[in-house]
Amino acid sequence: MAERPFIVGNWKMNGTRAMLPEARAIDRAAQRQMKVEVALAPPFTLIHAVHREVEQIGVGAQDCHPAKDGAYTGDISAAMIADAGAKFVILGHSERREGHGEDDALVAAKIEAALGAGLRIVLCCGESLETRDSGRAEEFVLGQLRHAFAKVVDAGERLTIAYEPIWAIGTGRSAGLEDIAAMHGAIRRLVKDSFGTQAAAQVRILYGGSVKPENAREILALADVDGALVGGASLSAESFLGIVHAAIDDDAA
Repeated sequence: MAERPFIVGNWKMNGTRAMLPEARAIDRAAQRQMKVEVALAPPFTLIHAVHREVEQIGVGAQDCHPAKDGAYTGDISAAMIADAGAKFVILGHSERREGHGEDDALVAAKIEAALGAGLRIVLCCGESLETRDSGRAEEFVLGQLRHAFAKVVDAGERLTIAYEPIWAIGTGRSAGLEDIAAMHGAIRRLVKDSFGTQAAAQVRILYGGSVKPENAREILALADVDGALVGGASLSAESFLGIVHAAIDDDAA
């Protein structure tokens, strides 16, 4: 298990320059909490602005195109987001897979492009309600990861995995601690089988299923949970820092 928890805020399609004070507040708090690595992934339009405003937290992007350049109107390459100040990119998020039809092959191509541009990866995986109820959740998630791992030469600290059970987001059903622990354990074993013992200790596995200050402590206390990918709760410094503090409390326990 990684030494420092990793808490990543995904602002999704939210935020204008008016939200920069939230980023600054998160950054100031992170400077006092060095036991936890904190990062934000704002929309493309704010990457450079957030990068200029903060000192301690990491700044990343929510997606990238697999090509280096070309006639792809509206798309952003990995090199472009790196040039804007991003240090990592979230890839394979369920909202990209479902809303934009991204399959495992496209996600793998994006991984290759991002690593080639020197970016770290937050690789998302997760199953639908139908897949969960069919009993194929672990098979499905590990299959997503095997496709992605084909493009990862050296995992180590450049790869972070975020498990997001789609069936537990906005469906009225919640993922129990046993569900979370079982999937994270299976992912850890796959990383070890694919990249070795050292990589399994370095690669951080985040949980991304509607994490809030109210449930963060018990989730982050699980053995193979190394942090959280936070959506809506990251839009407010107060709520996001509640999750950061939960990671600190767990680390000290």
